[in-house]
Amino acid sequence: MATVTLVSDADASPRVAAVFADIRQTRNSDFINNFWRALAVDPQGLERTWAEVKAVMATPGSIDPLTREMIYIAVSVANGCSYCVHSHTAAARAKGMTFEQHGELLAIVGLAGKTNHLATALQVPVDPAFDLS
Repeated sequence: MATVTLVSDADASPRVAAVFADIRQTRNSDFINNFWRALAVDPQGLERTWAEVKAVMATPGSIDPLTREMIYIAVSVANGCSYCVHSHTAAARAKGMTFEQHGELLAIVGLAGKTNHLATALQVPVDPAFDLS
């Protein structure tokens, strides 16, 4: 259950409506998900967060859009954000992620979690060859 009331299109202030319109245009979709509707209770926070998401996830760069979504899934799993796991898995599938790729991604996430915990528990010193400083 949300801790805030989700902002509907009918209840959106002009400031929120403008962000919703930009989300729709940028994503070429009429859908505004519940994350944005929850953030809309704070128009300034909505604007700030959308600007950052747009800059990182919707602006062309050296990492392709599918890989960006897969990285987002991995970080969301590590952070325990069910909403983000679901939304970015859907986005990755829309960008062409196959079931095989998803399986490999989850194997990598699981392996990284395991080996990260082992290295932390053992307090393994960083090899000089890995120290780029």
